[in-house]
Amino acid sequence: MKPDLFQAPDYYLLDDLLTEEHKLVRDSARAWVKKEVSPIIEEYAQRAEFPHQIVKGLGEIGGFGPYIPVEYGGAGLDQISYGLIMQEIERGDSGVRSTSSVQSSLVMYPIWKYGNEEQRMKYLPKLATGEMIGCFGLTEPDFGSNPGGMVTNFKDKGDHYLLNGAKMWISNAPFADIAVVWAKDESGRIHGLIVERGMEGFTTPETHNKWSLRASATGELIFDNVKVPKDNLLPNKSGLGAPLGCLDSARYGIAWGAIGAAMDCYDTALRYSKERIQFDKPIGAFQLQQKKLAEMITEITKAQLLTWRLGVLRNEGKATSAQISMAKRNNVDMALTIARDARQMLGGMGITGEYSIMRHMMNLESVVTYEGTHDIHLLITGMDVTGFAAFK
Repeated sequence: MKPDLFQAPDYYLLDDLLTEEHKLVRDSARAWVKKEVSPIIEEYAQRAEFPHQIVKGLGEIGGFGPYIPVEYGGAGLDQISYGLIMQEIERGDSGVRSTSSVQSSLVMYPIWKYGNEEQRMKYLPKLATGEMIGCFGLTEPDFGSNPGGMVTNFKDKGDHYLLNGAKMWISNAPFADIAVVWAKDESGRIHGLIVERGMEGFTTPETHNKWSLRASATGELIFDNVKVPKDNLLPNKSGLGAPLGCLDSARYGIAWGAIGAAMDCYDTALRYSKERIQFDKPIGAFQLQQKKLAEMITEITKAQLLTWRLGVLRNEGKATSAQISMAKRNNVDMALTIARDARQMLGGMGITGEYSIMRHMMNLESVVTYEGTHDIHLLITGMDVTGFAAFK
């Protein structure tokens, strides 16, 4: 088992922009990742298995809903703290960050924002500690980038709702205790429903044979005449804007998380370039390798500035969905490029599990697609600057 020697790059002294609380939160998450994730993650990724024993630790470092108010079990932290935690967790593994992101932004966030007080008190404290794990059901077999076309629906049966349909590509589904599910009522209006494991007709088959996010559990949500209590409807927001508001929070976290994956690939390649000798000198002394490293640190620095500013805007309530889309798209693309260049620098060793780079590269192939594909986010920016919706 190799020690985790990661050193975070800070080329523009961005730590000066952070508060002492920000740095304490980040450093706590970083130390936890080094101790609990790095030593085991390659083995779990090879086995395509989620490491369930880390769930409690994720709760302890604020990995579940850190911005949720203290009265509901959260840490009451700001958006930059949330981003920094996502950065550190994804530095360990994108799949682990997915578990954290889904729990925070796609389960806790809608219950907090769209739920009532009874729902908040019932679910949020247990979700914050990891005692309860949730998932988010929006994507369907025939509707990904066009979620408004969903066919999952529920009917009012007097004392309960009857839910039918299916969702797929759902992180945490195989072991989730609850699912926040988006479905259409009889008028075609989209609502959120909290579906609990054990409800008759609700099943969560696992998705196998993934080459990406192998240490993350992915599955389907199947609803076959599921009786959902009326108390489980999220009452405070409906329409497509409700799930999209959750996705804004998740995409924001991904923008930070992708930087973590990029930093790990850069740090690995930089260290290797100083140790690997070819033609009687370290490969880091050759121009082409320095070009790769110089471009990596430049792009990481640009992404750090982008997300820091976005975090400030989020804290002030000024960040737009389009701004979040830009950051998600830019930073994931940046991380993928860095992963590929870093892989080349390590030569044959770059494809082995002895180093983290190939695992990051495979994971990022999912990250570039979920929570809005690379192309859809481009068109969101295009629509924002032109006023024309090219995807309708």
